[in-house]
Amino acid sequence: AVVPFHIGAERFAQHGEELAARAGRLAREVADQAGRKVLVAASLPPVCGSYRADLFNKAQARPILDTLIRGLRPYADHWQAETLSAIEEAELVREALGDDPLPLWLSFTLMDEDTTPGAPRLRSGQRLEDAVDAAIRLKAAAVLLNCSQPEVMGDALDTVRAVLSARGADLRIGVYANAFPPQPKDAEANSGLDEIRADLTPKGYLAWAQDWRERGADIIGGCCGIGPEHIAALRDALKPESA
Repeated sequence: AVVPFHIGAERFAQHGEELAARAGRLAREVADQAGRKVLVAASLPPVCGSYRADLFNKAQARPILDTLIRGLRPYADHWQAETLSAIEEAELVREALGDDPLPLWLSFTLMDEDTTPGAPRLRSGQRLEDAVDAAIRLKAAAVLLNCSQPEVMGDALDTVRAVLSARGADLRIGVYANAFPPQPKDAEANSGLDEIRADLTPKGYLAWAQDWRERGADIIGGCCGIGPEHIAALRDALKPESA
């Protein structure tokens, strides 16, 4: 949420790097105190508007990303560009990172209402197949799907696996879905509160996660509306005994 459209352009200009660094430092401190290997993912969010590929402006987005990267770089184990509605957002992240040696994970958000088998699309309308090709071209270490309804994730995972297999690419695959109802195309960040779906209890969400794992996802978590109790259920049920 450390972006101008959440906290205001003036505050971001004055304190954006400081706030990003504070977030990274707090995460690093907790990870280092955990007593086991815990990694810090440096989140690079959609900087012009969540779900709003139509608002993306490269010239405006680049200095925002540069600020976040400077603040987070000392604390990160990998970069996680997430809730990407358009391929252009992913391309700009790679451009901003340049030859940074840390792994890059790219996570795309999908049209919730698009249930046509074999044709999942980003919120921009671009084909998921093209987004996966972009992830390969941009030398991502993982391609993920997030901030969408659980119902659209299974077919999308099949698409991701098919493209990676056809290209001979060895990227990790992940999913973390929302627990609130589908959002309208003109949704605005922080414009109101959303109800949590009654069926997406920890047990209900776990059922979806088990299907995602069977479809090839090896990174599984939760996005909006998914709480610690959901993650605990995922860990208890999905973590390998040897881990």
